[in-house]
Amino acid sequence: MMASNWPDRLEAGHPWPLGAHSDGLGTNFAVFSEHATRIQLCLFDAKGHHEQARLELPQHHGGIWHGYLPHRPSEIVYGYRAHGPYEPQKGHRFNSHKLLLDPYARELRGALRWSNSLFGYRIGAAGSDLVMDKRDSAGAMPKGVVNDDHYAWGNDDPPRVPWERTVIYECHLRGISMLRTDLPRSDRGTFAALADPRFIDHLHKLGVTTIELLPVQSFVQDRRLLERDLRNYWGYNPLCWFAPEPRYLSGKHANELRHAVHHLHKAGIEVIMDVVYNHTAEGNELGPTLSLRGLDNASYYRLQPDSQRYYLNASGCGNTLKLAHPQVLRMVLDSLRYWVQSYHIDGFRFDLGVTLGRESQDFDSGAGFFDALLQDPTLAQVKLIAEPWDIGKNGYQLGGFPPRFAEWNDRYRDTVRRYWRGDSGQRGELAARVSGSGDIFAHPVRANWSSVNFLASHDGFSLADVVSYAHKHNEANGEGNHDGHNENYSANHGHEGPTNDARILAERRRSMRAMLCTLMCSQGTPMLLAGDEMAHSKGGNNNSYCQDNATNWLDWNKLDGDVAQAQCAWVARLSEVRRTLKVLSMNRFLYGEREAMPGITEIAWFDEGAAMDSERWQNGEGRLLTLRRALRGKDGDVEISLFMVNSTGDTHRFRLPPPEGNWRMLLDSSAEDGAPRSDPVSGSVDVPERTAMLLLYEGGASS
Repeated sequence: MMASNWPDRLEAGHPWPLGAHSDGLGTNFAVFSEHATRIQLCLFDAKGHHEQARLELPQHHGGIWHGYLPHRPSEIVYGYRAHGPYEPQKGHRFNSHKLLLDPYARELRGALRWSNSLFGYRIGAAGSDLVMDKRDSAGAMPKGVVNDDHYAWGNDDPPRVPWERTVIYECHLRGISMLRTDLPRSDRGTFAALADPRFIDHLHKLGVTTIELLPVQSFVQDRRLLERDLRNYWGYNPLCWFAPEPRYLSGKHANELRHAVHHLHKAGIEVIMDVVYNHTAEGNELGPTLSLRGLDNASYYRLQPDSQRYYLNASGCGNTLKLAHPQVLRMVLDSLRYWVQSYHIDGFRFDLGVTLGRESQDFDSGAGFFDALLQDPTLAQVKLIAEPWDIGKNGYQLGGFPPRFAEWNDRYRDTVRRYWRGDSGQRGELAARVSGSGDIFAHPVRANWSSVNFLASHDGFSLADVVSYAHKHNEANGEGNHDGHNENYSANHGHEGPTNDARILAERRRSMRAMLCTLMCSQGTPMLLAGDEMAHSKGGNNNSYCQDNATNWLDWNKLDGDVAQAQCAWVARLSEVRRTLKVLSMNRFLYGEREAMPGITEIAWFDEGAAMDSERWQNGEGRLLTLRRALRGKDGDVEISLFMVNSTGDTHRFRLPPPEGNWRMLLDSSAEDGAPRSDPVSGSVDVPERTAMLLLYEGGASS
C-alpha cells in the first residue's frame, strides 16, 4: 500500500443517504451489510491502480455501515472490503481479500479484467467454492468514483406522451450508431450519438414518440464470451445499477447521457431504459465476487431453503436478487429514482419482470416491489413496462401485472406472424390481438395501452428475417445452433436467406408491409425494433446477444437504397395515420354493445361483408376479416374505419358493411410505394392477396 496524505481514520458520518456523497468539505460513505463484522473503505490513486489507504467504517446502525472522510481531493476513487464468516453452506461468502464495488457507485473507473483472483474461492481446489481464495482482487476490479453529477438542465420539461399516443422504438445504443459514417468515430456507439440531430430527425420521420434503450447501466463482459472472441452485446449482466456503462461514454462530456436526454426531450421524445434488477453478474456459487456477494450474500440474494450454499435461479442467470429484503428493495427503488431525478429518464422496461414479483416461489402481483414502486411519488410519474415472464414456476404471467404497467405481448407477435404466414386457425386470435387483447388485459382498471404490441424485438428474428428464414441460424454464437427459440413463426417465401429472385424479394417486402400495417392499426401500444424500418437482417440469428458487430449494427447507408427508403416511408405513413385517427389511438377497450350512432356499434367484425357469427369464428380455414371501429367524439362527430385483411394467395372482393356511402382508402399494403388509391370507395373493394387495408368513412354520418 502506497503512502498518501489520506487521514488516519474516518469520522462517524451518517447512515444516509447510501453510497458516497460529497458535501463540499468531505464525503460521507454508507453501505448496507447485515452480517459483516467489519467494513473497510479502500482509497486509490486517480487511475485506480494503487490502493493508498484502508480505513474502517466506524459506525454501524441497522445493518448500515458509515463514515465521513473530512477531505476534499479533486476526485475520490474507492472500493470496499467486507470482513465476516466464509461459510458458504450457511450462505456467507465474506472474503476481505476481494475488493468490492459499492452498489451505489455513480461512476466507474477502470474495466473489469478477468482473473482467478476475482473469485472468492480457490478454483480447482477440492470442495470447489468451500475453500477461500486469499489473492487480492483489487488489480482486476473497476472502482467507484465520487463524482459531481450536477447538470444544468435548464427548462427540461419531460414530454409525458400519453400512453395512447405512444410509439416505441426499441434500440441498442451501439447498434444505432456504430456504422454512422457521418459521425466522428469517437462518438459512434456512445451516448453522444443519441443527441445527434440527424438521428432525432429520423425518429421524427418515423413518428416515434419514445425510444427504449437496451441496458445502459454498467454491466460485465462474460468471461466465457471473451474467451471465444465474443461480447455481451445486449448488456443483461448488471454490475452496478447507478452507474452508466463506461464503454458508452465517448469521454468528451461526463454528462453525455443527460445531454442526450435533454436534446431528445426538447424534440418531444421520451427515453425509457431497459433495466435488469432480477439478477447480477456474479452468477451462481461458482461465479466471481464483485459486489453484493462479498458485502452480504445471504441478504442480497435468494438462496435455496434446504442448502444456503446454492442460489434460487428464477432468472436463468445463476442468481436472483432478494427483493423481499427491505434494504435490497430500497436499493432498487433508490436506483430507479436516481435515474428519474438525475437523468430525467421517462420510464423503465423491467427485464424478466415476473422475477421481481416473487417473494416466495410464486409470482404475486401484490408483491412488495410492486406496492413500493406504485406508491412512490417520483416513480408514479413515469412509464412502467414489464417483460411478463421468467423461467421459474408459473413463469408466464402475461396480463398478470398490476395497473399502471404495460406488458410486452408476445402473443400479439406470434399471432400476427402466424396469420400473415397463412397458418390456419388464426382469424379469431388475430381479432383479439388487433382489438387490444382485451381477453388478456381488460380488467376493470386496465386500459388497452397495457398491451405493448410488437412484431420483433432485440430477442429473436428481426422483421426482415421473419420473412427471409424458416429456421434460426445462430452458428456464429458458438453453441452449435442449439441456443435461441426453434419456433419463430417465420417463412422464407421460397428461399432460405439472401436471394436475388425478384419474385421472392417482392413477396417478402409485401409481407413486411402487411405486418407493419397490422401493428399500427391495432389497439394497444406499438413498438418497433430499430432497423425494421430499413429491413435490417441479422442473417437469421435469433439470439444475437453476443454479436457486437454488423449482425446487430444498423447500416445507415441502406437508406440510400430504394427498399429501405420505401419501408421507412411506409412506417412514416402508418404512424401519421395512427396519429390522425382517434379510433386507432384511444385508451379504452371497445365493446359491441355500445353504439356510436344508430345501428353502428363501436366495434364489429365481418367476413367479406357478412357479420361474423359463431360458425364463421369457428372456421379454422377462414383468413378474411374486416374490423369496423366507430367512435363518437365529444363534439358529436363519429369517426368510422374499416381494417381489412386477406392472408390468402388470391384477391377477394370485400363487401363494405354499413353505413353506406363513400369511403377513403388510407392504407393499402399491396402497393410497393404504400400509396393508396385516391378515388372514393363504395359498395365493395377488391383486397389483393396477402394485403391489409384501412378505409375511413366519408359519407357524412351523423347522429
